[in-house]
Amino acid sequence: MASSPKARGVKSIVILVLILAVPGFLYYLLTAKGKNRYKPLPIYGPKVVAKTSHKFHGKLIPDTIYHIADDFDLTDQDGKKVSFESFPKKIVIASFFFTNCPTVCNEVNRNMDSLAHAYVNNKLVQFVSITVDPQRDQVGVLKKYSDRFGVSAAKWKFLTGDTSAIYNFARKSLLVNALQTGPDDFIYSDKIIMLDANRRIRGYYSGTSNTDVSRLNDEIRVQITEELRKVETPEM
Repeated sequence: MASSPKARGVKSIVILVLILAVPGFLYYLLTAKGKNRYKPLPIYGPKVVAKTSHKFHGKLIPDTIYHIADDFDLTDQDGKKVSFESFPKKIVIASFFFTNCPTVCNEVNRNMDSLAHAYVNNKLVQFVSITVDPQRDQVGVLKKYSDRFGVSAAKWKFLTGDTSAIYNFARKSLLVNALQTGPDDFIYSDKIIMLDANRRIRGYYSGTSNTDVSRLNDEIRVQITEELRKVETPEM
C-alpha cells in the first residue's frame, strides 16, 4: 500500500534529523570530554627532543620539535603572489606536476580535482599543485591548464616561480624529489602531501593510487577534526 502524505512527511523529518544529527554525534565521539577518541595522524620528518616539557595526566612529557615546512614565494595561475601566509591556519594538500607531463601528472591531477571538488566549500582545506617546469609553465600556461578542472584559484592554486626555489622547497620542506635531468626529463614525486595548519607533514599518498587517494580523503577528515579541536581547546 502507498504511504499517506502524513507518513511520508514524518519519514522526511526523520531523515533530515539523522542527516543533521549524525555528524554532530560523530564529532562528539571524537572530542567528548576533551579527550582524543581517535588515533591522530603521524607527523613526518626529522624530530628533535626539546629541553622543555609539559604535563599529561600528571606525568612530565618532554616536548618534541617537529619538522616544519619553510615558507615559499611563488605565483599562481592568476599572477598573484602566494605563500603559506596566503592561507593561514589551513590544511594544505600539495602535489607536483608539469603541464607537458604525458601520463603520471594527469592521473595525479584528476585525483586532486576530485578531492578539490569534494572540499570546495570547506574553508579549512587548501589545494596547491607546483610545477617542476617553471620555465615553460608560466602564468598564462597555468591559467589555461587550470581552467580545464573548473575549480577556482582560491581553492586550488597552480604555482610557478624560480626553479631553485621550487626544487629546494620540494626537497627541504616537503622531503620529496624534484629536479630536471634533461630538456624534457624531470624527476619528481607522484605523492600528494598533506600538511596541517602548523605546516607539519601529516601524510604522503600516491597520487596514482585509488586506495591511497581514498585514504587521503578519510584522513583529511581526521585532520579537520584535529584542527577544530584546537579551536575548541586552545593550547594554554
